[in-house]
Amino acid sequence: MPALFRLLRRCLDAMLYSSVWLSGAALGLMWATFLFWRVHIPLRLGGLIFAATLFLYNLDSVLPYKHGQLPGLSGRKQWIRGHRRQLVVLTLLAGTAAAALFLTDTHLLPLTPFLLHLGLISGLYSLPLLKRHGRWRALRDLPLLKVFLIAYVWAGVTVWIPALYLGRELTTPVVGILFLRRFLFILALAFVFDIRDYSKDKATGTRTFPGLFGVMATKLLALAALAGAAWLVPPGAPAGQEGALLVPLLAAGAVIGFAEEKRPDYYFALLTDGVMVLLFLAVWWVTRGQAVGFS
Repeated sequence: MPALFRLLRRCLDAMLYSSVWLSGAALGLMWATFLFWRVHIPLRLGGLIFAATLFLYNLDSVLPYKHGQLPGLSGRKQWIRGHRRQLVVLTLLAGTAAAALFLTDTHLLPLTPFLLHLGLISGLYSLPLLKRHGRWRALRDLPLLKVFLIAYVWAGVTVWIPALYLGRELTTPVVGILFLRRFLFILALAFVFDIRDYSKDKATGTRTFPGLFGVMATKLLALAALAGAAWLVPPGAPAGQEGALLVPLLAAGAVIGFAEEKRPDYYFALLTDGVMVLLFLAVWWVTRGQAVGFS
């Protein structure tokens, strides 16, 4: 039994810390958008989002300058440092798959300029741009900006890309309200990771909301963003199913309320990211039987 437990633990660590779980969450959020609009999610587009998320988040983990920073004591950081070669291979495979899926999808090629700006933000988020006080700085190091960058890119990828793929105008209420709801939802969760990184960001001079305003104020901001998301009901949401759609938001509120810097890695990698998977499951439940598959 202990051997089985260790095997399961290693599998869970690999799924969480290699960003496979997070990439599945990104796919789930995009799928939820198609479900709201009663349309099958295109298989190629779903694969692209999964592979691109896997590529970008693991690229952040294997960047050479990151390994010159203090390793820290968290299990997540130790796992990443101990599996760097495997992550490099996974990053290359994911990047190749994402490029192949993009170049062979005729629906996506006209969206290249729009996708490019999201890709640039995602890449520059972690890539070193300039060296200041002996340390490389990326876009995420600009004061208070990183949570908004995360929310914008995730909302853009999981709402705007499906809208453009289907030929919908981004300015229509059915797209705009869902985008804003998704933006506020992701923003609330991004504040949780600012709380997790409080000491690290303080040591590296990155100005974040917890560092400038305190953890409690950050939680209140996150809960306010979550309340805004709850208030914005997307057009076309099934009548009488508001309670089910509130479940992931309530779960996110609980995660925010109990968030502390010293929580185990699983709290952030499994539970916080898992709230996004829960959102997909809630949307799937209220729209079950209506375009839930791949096309």
